[in-house]
Amino acid sequence: MKKIVTIIFVLGFYLLSFSQDNRDKIKTLKIAYITEKLNLTQKQAQAFWPIYNNFEDANFKLKSQSYAKRKKVDFENISDKDAETLLNEIRTIDGKKYTLKENYINDLLKVIPAKKIILLNKVEDDFKHKMFEEFKSRRQLNHGSKQ
Repeated sequence: MKKIVTIIFVLGFYLLSFSQDNRDKIKTLKIAYITEKLNLTQKQAQAFWPIYNNFEDANFKLKSQSYAKRKKVDFENISDKDAETLLNEIRTIDGKKYTLKENYINDLLKVIPAKKIILLNKVEDDFKHKMFEEFKSRRQLNHGSKQ
């Protein structure tokens, strides 16, 4: 099983190096990785992926909104009143993220057991770690070859 995952990653990262749209390739790798690690049945996968993808999209939009608000701030010159307004806007977004996550978990509980939802968190962390390690090794390779 580890060999299959390794082959998927090696092949995936090989393809990434020749691709313009890396985000879609990474998403494809992530889908394969999660599906394998959660051992989803076909019925579970059909119900799981729309819920997962909708959550990911909505969560990304909320994170982007929060980032955009913080990015615009001139920290040297912001007034206390403007800072308080901004803080309230960010808290509102955080509240939306919390509600989104609650609804996501409730929706997932309808299609997969709680144990797989907990495992999902671990699998996502593992995937991010593998991606980070791959990025680091590629970066070291690129920097090593330039010297």
